[in-house]
Amino acid sequence: METRLPGSLRWWGVAAGVVLGAVDTFSLAWFGASFEMGGRDVTALVFAWFGLSFAFLGFLVGHALDSRRREREANASLDAARSRVAQSEKLAALGQLAAAIAHEVRNPLAVVRSAAQGLGETLPPGDADGHRAASFIVAEVDRLSSVVSSLLAFARPLQLQTRPTVISEVVARAVTLAGAELAAKRVRLARDEAPVLPVVHADGDLVCQVLVGLLSNAVEATPAGGEVVVRARAANGAVELAVADGGAGIAPELRARVFEPFFTTRPNGTGLGLAVARQIVEAHGGRIDVGDRPGGGACFTIRLPARAA
Repeated sequence: METRLPGSLRWWGVAAGVVLGAVDTFSLAWFGASFEMGGRDVTALVFAWFGLSFAFLGFLVGHALDSRRREREANASLDAARSRVAQSEKLAALGQLAAAIAHEVRNPLAVVRSAAQGLGETLPPGDADGHRAASFIVAEVDRLSSVVSSLLAFARPLQLQTRPTVISEVVARAVTLAGAELAAKRVRLARDEAPVLPVVHADGDLVCQVLVGLLSNAVEATPAGGEVVVRARAANGAVELAVADGGAGIAPELRARVFEPFFTTRPNGTGLGLAVARQIVEAHGGRIDVGDRPGGGACFTIRLPARAA
């Protein structure tokens, strides 16, 4: 990381030149050199000469460094702008593709699902293989529908509807929505929330969507009878929300990739859930990270600025 001096480097160069001139002058005087002209002490004149010379040199060096720094910053800004434009173009193309897929696929999938359900209802109770096949078709159709929905959610531009939001209410809603999954796997939920949390300007529905997704992932990673923890607290002008599971955790070499689109370690995962979560959090001016849970497991932490736009 680059360390910056406050202010312009030109003036730091001037100051350094003056100091260097003073050091040179008084060092020579300390070693016994005398500065006289016509019988008068001209030490101050020598100091002024050295100081101005070195100050001018420092000014030139500082000016060159300032120019290089501005050039690096301009190049970095240009690269970031190009990256944003390229990402926007990719998302636009992906959005068109996703819309086309949704239009062409969703209706046939609905027909297949309805037919499979109807077939399953007409089969005799003793036909276990037939019921199993019908249930398999319905489950796979639902999985494909989920993939299409995730693709649309990732490609569609976010439209935040921010308003003053009480985070504890969002957490309570997310926990309620995830309650069926928790109960189905017999996973305990522990809530650790500060009694007072700042009100943030956020889209509560989208934040709730992120929390529900994290809770769903946590339940899947946690063995039956395990525990999932939800924490909420205020820290450094932000609200931190954490969801920790009781699973095996995420390998350090994979943590930088878990938020990448289409990257997943789950057999039936789409690789878009965490990518969408990051989109939503960053659209609020926040950040989402993954780390270790003390005692084992993964912990996803969301930081939302208390005054997010």
